Amino acid sequence: MTSLRERWRILLSDASLGYLWLLRFGEPLRNLPAEAFAQLLAEKLRARVVVVGHDFRFARRGEATAAVLAAAGVRLGFQVDVVDPVMLDGERISSSGVRAALADSDFERARRWLGRPWSMRGRVVAGERRGRKLGFPTANLPLERRRAPVAGIFAVRVRGVAGEALPGVASLGTRPTVGGVEPLLEAHVFDFSGDLYGRELEVEFAAKLRDEACFASLAALTAQMRRDADDARRILAA
Repeated sequence: MTSLRERWRILLSDASLGYLWLLRFGEPLRNLPAEAFAQLLAEKLRARVVVVGHDFRFARRGEATAAVLAAAGVRLGFQVDVVDPVMLDGERISSSGVRAALADSDFERARRWLGRPWSMRGRVVAGERRGRKLGFPTANLPLERRRAPVAGIFAVRVRGVAGEALPGVASLGTRPTVGGVEPLLEAHVFDFSGDLYGRELEVEFAAKLRDEACFASLAALTAQMRRDADDARRILAA
C-alpha cells in the first residue's frame, strides 16, 4: 500500500525515530534459524528492547513465534514487548482490512484505521502537457514499481505545493483516451498555476468520483473533467 520510501518517512518523522536500519529480507534471512535470528538482534544490533506484533512469526517457514523470541531474549539479554491487537469499531486493525477499505473506495474507514489519510507520494516529472492544453494542468507522479490498490478519478488534497494541503482532483490509471500504457498518478490542484516539476508531492485521497473511462474525443474528456472538478470541489468543501 505504501512504498518503502514512504514507510521510511513515516517511521523517521511521524514516529520520531532517530535511526532506521533495514534488514534485507533475502534467502539468508528467510532461512535463518530462530536462535540465530535472536543472536543477530542481541549481538549485531545490540538490541535492548524488541517490539513485535502479537502474530509475529520468524525463522524458517515462520516456525518461531513472539513467545519463542521472548524466551530467547531472556537468555540473550533483551526484552520483548508484544503489542496486542488494536481494535476499532469492533474489528482488529490490519493491513488486509485497510486494503479491503481501499478496494471499496472507503477512504474514511482507511483514514480511521491508519490514523491519517491514505496517500501516495512522488516526485513530479515532465509529461506531454496534454492536461495544460485541455485547461487542466496536472502534476505527473509515476508509480515506478508500486502497485496501487485503487484506480479511477478521485477528489484529493495535495501536500507540498504550499504550506497546507490544497484541494484538487486526480486520475490514477493508464489514461485510455490518450493511449496510455503505464499507470500514472496525475493531480490537478485547484486554482494553482505555478511550476511543480521536480517537487515532491503527497496526494491524499478523500473520495472516489468514478472509474477510469475511454472517451470518444478529447472534447468529451474535457467536459467530463469539468464535471469531475465540480464534484471534487463540492466533496472537499463539505
